[in-house]
Amino acid sequence: MKPWPQLVFFTCIFLIWHTEAEFFTSIGQMTDLIYAEKDLVQSLKEYIRAEENKLSQIKSWAEKMDVLTSKSTSDPEGYLAHPVNAYKLVKRLNTDWLELENLVLQDTTNGFIANLTIQRQFFPTEEDETGAAKALMRLQDTYKLDPETLSRGNLPGTKYRSTLTVGDCFGMGKTAYNDGDYYHTVLWMEQALKQHDEGEDTTVSKVEILDYLSYAVFQFGDLHRAMELTRRLISLDSTHERAGSNLRYFEKLLEKEREEKEKEKSINTTMTTTEPVVQSGAYERPLDYLPERDIYEALCRGEGVKMTPRRQKRLFCRYHDGNRNPHLLIAPFKEEDEWDSPHIVRYYDVMSDEEIEKIKQLAKPRLARATVRDPKTGVLTVASYRVSKSSWLEEEDDPVVAKVNQRMQQITGLTVKTAELLQVANYGMGGQYEPHFDFSRRPFDSTLKSEGNRLATFLNYKDEPDAFKRLGTGNRVATFLNYTFGQALIFRVNDVHLILYQLYMVEGTKQEDTRVMSDVEAGGATVFPDFGAAIWPKKGTAVFWYNLFRSGEGDYRTRHAACPVLVGCKWVSNKWFHERGNEFLRPCGRTEVD
Repeated sequence: MKPWPQLVFFTCIFLIWHTEAEFFTSIGQMTDLIYAEKDLVQSLKEYIRAEENKLSQIKSWAEKMDVLTSKSTSDPEGYLAHPVNAYKLVKRLNTDWLELENLVLQDTTNGFIANLTIQRQFFPTEEDETGAAKALMRLQDTYKLDPETLSRGNLPGTKYRSTLTVGDCFGMGKTAYNDGDYYHTVLWMEQALKQHDEGEDTTVSKVEILDYLSYAVFQFGDLHRAMELTRRLISLDSTHERAGSNLRYFEKLLEKEREEKEKEKSINTTMTTTEPVVQSGAYERPLDYLPERDIYEALCRGEGVKMTPRRQKRLFCRYHDGNRNPHLLIAPFKEEDEWDSPHIVRYYDVMSDEEIEKIKQLAKPRLARATVRDPKTGVLTVASYRVSKSSWLEEEDDPVVAKVNQRMQQITGLTVKTAELLQVANYGMGGQYEPHFDFSRRPFDSTLKSEGNRLATFLNYKDEPDAFKRLGTGNRVATFLNYTFGQALIFRVNDVHLILYQLYMVEGTKQEDTRVMSDVEAGGATVFPDFGAAIWPKKGTAVFWYNLFRSGEGDYRTRHAACPVLVGCKWVSNKWFHERGNEFLRPCGRTEVD
């Protein structure tokens, strides 16, 4: 079996691995930074002790010499009349003071600086800081959190609360500004200004904050507020040239706007405007590339789930023996319907915590930034809508991998012989995978009819190259997903999705939860925007669905997403099963959409 996407070649040299680590894309690897920082703290404390010891020696010498010179200066000739005093004075000035000079000049920073220099090679980069800032903004948008909530660290289920300073909020605003994101620039500069006004101690000046804030507000077309903020800036620094220039420019624009309004009134014409809606300094979030953004984010928050009482009545639970599979006859899996169409089921007690930990242990050293296939070129590339790192495991790596593969085969009734390797992924800060398909989109058949399928949304994928042609195993039939929150794993099958929700563990705590998303702020649900489903992880369970109809055509309703992780560390492992080898295990139906 060959992995898809292809495995990235990894060098065993720790230095190179960490230099391109992109830490913000994997919480699992970010834990290494905790220990690196701890080591630096210890090194710094050693340096402080050395400095304190050095200062203690200098202080002792100074006190001794103070007493001695007080005595000698009271009667210099009488003091030097004693030959020993005369000798010691000469010796002190020729030798002892030189030794003191060497002590003062002694550089105790060498050890700390050397350690810092080595560690710095493994530090996060500017890209990491930018990625981390954008992750906070993503969580802010998805879960409708205001800057105050994030700044005060008021997140549910967290044991180690942390707050953002004025400098932190200012840094968030600058990141947004540099990215041309004036919406978040305004939000975070306002928060920085608010905390500054409350008297928080900081090295960031109000002038700096107002400079960014006034310009960002201007970008939203709010001239009045831009002028108000600029005037406040000038009142703090009357020599600020750019602010003075901006104010004159704003005044000109405002005067021009007034003249145009007067002109429009004179001919009794109502003026139209394309300015953003302004409500007490609040601006609308700009639209982006994802058409179902609102639906997707609402489902992540647990809103808009279309589980009606009528649909609920069609859902049942039963024991699953894999069509009388000998391995499951004595110990069948508990199976529960999660959704009726497309059919999604959940299995209980699928993986043990020990198996999860072993898979994580095997995967962590091999993690690399997860990629997506460009729908136009077919080339693998990183993307902002997929924030995680992944690696691929073979059965030869450890018996537990073969054991898990075999169990997935028994549950699904599909063969692993033509399946891809086991992919293990760890999500980073605000880790997510926006709405996507697991199967390759072949040229779209406009005659395909299927209840609830919104075909137009996905037309932009119809010319995508056949991503799996080179494998010779057909399209991905099913997906098997395994989650561990705080530590989570996913397994995929292609025409089938089997999601194993193993363990929810909030970072910094050891709480296990049978309903991970009972507090939706924890994030990380699997959602289906097309038909309004949200699947919440439960300890030790697996969720399974098909991505292809029996005809081999893709079921476009299975477009799904992994919601951003708000609190916790999420691991997932995927196993994709392909069409070849499963022709008789899942034969064609009577119609194209069976």
